[in-house]
Amino acid sequence: MRALGLGDLLAGVPALRALRRACPDHELVLAGPAGLGPVAAATGAVDRLLPAAAPGRAVPAVLDWTGPPPDLAVDLHGNGPVSLRPLAALHPRRLLGFAAPDGPPWYAEEHERDRWCRLLTSYGIDADPADLLLPRPPGPSPAPGAVVLHPGAGAPSRCWPVDRYAAVAEALRARGHRVVVTGGADENDLVARLAKDARLPDTDVFGGGLPYDRLAALVAGAHAVISGDTGVAHLAVAHAAPSVTLFGPVPPSRWGPPAHPRHRVLWHPGPDGAGDPHGDTPDPALLRITAGEVLHAVDALSEAP
Repeated sequence: MRALGLGDLLAGVPALRALRRACPDHELVLAGPAGLGPVAAATGAVDRLLPAAAPGRAVPAVLDWTGPPPDLAVDLHGNGPVSLRPLAALHPRRLLGFAAPDGPPWYAEEHERDRWCRLLTSYGIDADPADLLLPRPPGPSPAPGAVVLHPGAGAPSRCWPVDRYAAVAEALRARGHRVVVTGGADENDLVARLAKDARLPDTDVFGGGLPYDRLAALVAGAHAVISGDTGVAHLAVAHAAPSVTLFGPVPPSRWGPPAHPRHRVLWHPGPDGAGDPHGDTPDPALLRITAGEVLHAVDALSEAP
């Protein structure tokens, strides 16, 4: 079970693939949000998605499981009894999780990909945190070679100001780049504000939540993807697309891309300490990032081997 968002699922890909290798003759079912079915299929590790979600990133109280007790149930969702309970209710032959009696210790500051791989390794299942790339999407990009700006995130605390995105967009367009903006189904106002401030043509505005196949193709074919700490940043990593990710309040040491010249992270922690990743206002660490730094990071991507 990993009943969370796009970025969470992509961070869990190495663990899912480890389970696939460890159980090649089993059906691997992922309990997660129904909308992530295409992503789960793209991993090559999941045979079937069991729709499971709860508001506000909470744990589903019950899993709609109608089959026999599974041979193995794995809590890839959380570290407490609340996330272990719906899996235990299925009466699996074996239950793996941080909250299980034989589970390993939980380290709050551990990187998300490493965390779930370590969970499996502690149970004797080999897992490689670097096994995270997805195959190239079959369809063409709706804007090949464009710089993709994604101003939204799961909470306002992780949203860099729209006027700074607009400044970056105008500077990149002045250099000859095509710039497009994307947003989720509930981010139309944010996308519209950015498109208006940056004077983007309608053809370069992809609001309303692109279907996964089109979004994946857009990201995979991008010159660069610029976003906060959100699912699209993880999608860029999964498709080996150059990216610039703006971090705050959560540091890149916990959710950032692997060290590689094609990925740049911007992060300015300060004396205010760790902020709330689900807060209602942009985090101070995020606000310390300037438009000039973002443009410099894009330049560095162009110079990378």
